[in-house]
Amino acid sequence: MKQAFLIAPLLWVLALPAWADARGAVLLEVLKIAEIVKILQAEGETYAETLNQEMLQGKGGAGWQLQVANIYDPDRIADTLSARLDAELQGDLREEVIAFFASDTGQRIVTLENAARAAINDQTIEDAARERYFELEGSDDPRLAQISALIESGDMIDRNVTATMNSNLQFMRGLVDGGAAEMTQDELIADISAQQEAITIDTTSWLYGYLLLAYSPLPDDMLDAYVEFSLSDAGVALNRALFDGFGAAYEDISYALGRAVALNVIAQEL
Repeated sequence: MKQAFLIAPLLWVLALPAWADARGAVLLEVLKIAEIVKILQAEGETYAETLNQEMLQGKGGAGWQLQVANIYDPDRIADTLSARLDAELQGDLREEVIAFFASDTGQRIVTLENAARAAINDQTIEDAARERYFELEGSDDPRLAQISALIESGDMIDRNVTATMNSNLQFMRGLVDGGAAEMTQDELIADISAQQEAITIDTTSWLYGYLLLAYSPLPDDMLDAYVEFSLSDAGVALNRALFDGFGAAYEDISYALGRAVALNVIAQEL
């Protein structure tokens, strides 16, 4: 299917006027996509080291590191996101997104989100962020209410849970296809489905903790403006594009990681 659609989008992009490509580049710039991709790459390296310790007995070595670097190729991730943003955001919708995120409010929000995302890769900071959420959970704290409104505006918990389950499924498929596990498709799906409740609980505390950390310096009126934007047609389209783009990227990454782990496991057994 991917091959069948390769030619048409390329010709379509080439047929666009120069200003359209330029506005797409502006969109990526105001959203700081290159910055977040680098942060996600660092997260991937941390996760890959966990896999190395837990599944490869710490014996992955330089070969494993090279495989991980190829799997978390920032250009590939950025291309996947860019394609989805381009598909979802055209014309007025794109201009509304650019206008919001080019503003002082929008730039401050993206900067804070990226800084918090980089910081929370440290387990100590992640634990503290989750603990802050647990302290506020169920209270009438006004900042918690604002963040709840933002999360609900983008259906962020359910979307994140779905994305995580799909990624986990792809990882297991990679293990199976690589010969390191034996499970049928039905068994894979049943195994992942059984994780849904635990994933939902974990996702909720991580997401609230992360957003509480990210927006802690943000004035109430700026966060209110962000919630309002997220409920607009442009905000909904952007949210959908980002979730679809990141979801597709992480499914590919997870499958590749599963295959890479399988190949390394088998190599160690030989």
